[in-house]
Amino acid sequence: MNLQQYFPVLLFIIVAILIGFALLTVGRVLGPHRPDEEKLSPYECGFEAFDDSRMKFDVRYYLVAILFILFDLEIAFLFPWAIANDAVGLVGFWTVVVFLAVLTVGFVYEWRKGALDWE
Repeated sequence: MNLQQYFPVLLFIIVAILIGFALLTVGRVLGPHRPDEEKLSPYECGFEAFDDSRMKFDVRYYLVAILFILFDLEIAFLFPWAIANDAVGLVGFWTVVVFLAVLTVGFVYEWRKGALDWE
């Protein structure tokens, strides 16, 4: 095995790490650093982290999460299908049509529940 073939990859990794650390250092040194209580407080799900565990909160957090998963899965399955579109033929086409129909039903459900309406 000839290790000289891997030298450009090693050099690329070293340069990328050095540039990353340099940018982080420059940002830390030159950037403003004015922490206050609001910036240092923990943030989770849009409500206070240390409160009553039985408090009521809006179900839209879950609906937005479902919407994210819906579109994430759509893209994850459509890219391989688009690449192999010639090989799958008509059966693959109708499979994707059914898949997109199911995703459309999920999107309409999200829309009707008000997940896309922001106040």
